[in-house]
Amino acid sequence: MLKKIVIGFASLVMLLFFAIAAVLVVTNPEQPPTDSSSAQWLTPGPFQVGTIDIAFVDDTRPTAANGDYPGAPDRTFNTTLWYPEKAQGELPFILHSHGLVSSRSDLQYMARHLASYGYVVASADYPLTNGSAPGGATPTDVVNQPADVSFLIDSVLSLVGDRKPFSGTIDLERIGLTGYSLGGLTSTLATFHPLRRDHRVKATVSIAGPAAIFTDRFYQTTDTPFLMIAGTADALVNHQANAIPIPSLVSSGDLLSIRGGTHLGFASLSEPMMRFLDDPDSLGCGAVLSSIGAGSTNDVFRELGSASDGVVVSDSIPDICEILPDEEPAHPGRQQMITTIAVLSFFESVFAGQAAERLEARSQLAAYLERDFVEARFTD
Repeated sequence: MLKKIVIGFASLVMLLFFAIAAVLVVTNPEQPPTDSSSAQWLTPGPFQVGTIDIAFVDDTRPTAANGDYPGAPDRTFNTTLWYPEKAQGELPFILHSHGLVSSRSDLQYMARHLASYGYVVASADYPLTNGSAPGGATPTDVVNQPADVSFLIDSVLSLVGDRKPFSGTIDLERIGLTGYSLGGLTSTLATFHPLRRDHRVKATVSIAGPAAIFTDRFYQTTDTPFLMIAGTADALVNHQANAIPIPSLVSSGDLLSIRGGTHLGFASLSEPMMRFLDDPDSLGCGAVLSSIGAGSTNDVFRELGSASDGVVVSDSIPDICEILPDEEPAHPGRQQMITTIAVLSFFESVFAGQAAERLEARSQLAAYLERDFVEARFTD
């Protein structure tokens, strides 16, 4: 009798497994045409990708007290590196910054793709904004994160011996930043802020990053190429207020909008987990609003600078989840395909060694991407 029950249970589990697998296959995202330029850019590059976790400790700056956490005399960064195995010579380096209540793996699909094309990519858990932060994730520590960016760049550049997993060396003229959500804000600050920016940064991508507080004055510190990638159905970081102004404010700024793109649709965990949600950002709204508490994101923004820095905080800026889009959400798989191609082609348009290669990459970003994906709209 027991044997029959066990067999029946195993059969039920197997049936359920096959049912789930079938649903996932049926709902797989539509791929770009196989003969398209986008399909080629979506194909992994020539290098096998290695990963390693390293802890970097900055003993010159403290971690503030947070909730029931008393703070620490230093700042610790658990970091993952993705790197191209057996790549030689000078390699481009990208530092990625995660979002609030998130982690260094939030856009690992992007990191792995870049590494397969010869990039060294690093991402660290920031001390007080990651999802496992002591005392709970808080956005107030973002003011310290541009300095964290500089420390992390220093730390990767200083790797030697057994601690350095990749064969080549970092090209100091090809250092870029990416950032998602609050990490997008961090990367923007580290690129343009008159007091907090790192002059080594040569190109930056903000993915769904807050930017409505910045005036044209803020972006006048440098002509560093900048790309904003944003979803039109983002409930957390309003597309109209934060993304649309970028091309008119930033001298070398571009905008890639994804129709129906949601905030959580960029995150690795959303594919395939959130294919079936009508409102995926509802989960993000709850997590982020609970971390902010009774305050407003504007309270955090006021610590980042003043009008003389090009930072102007206005109550007219939509707060997180204040405006809930009524668009049908894009498939997260499609959203991540577009993001993957856009980030690679953007950096190649700046960092590729030959002018023809840079031009080809620019054409992919500015023309072919929206030809192959109906959701994509590029504005320069």
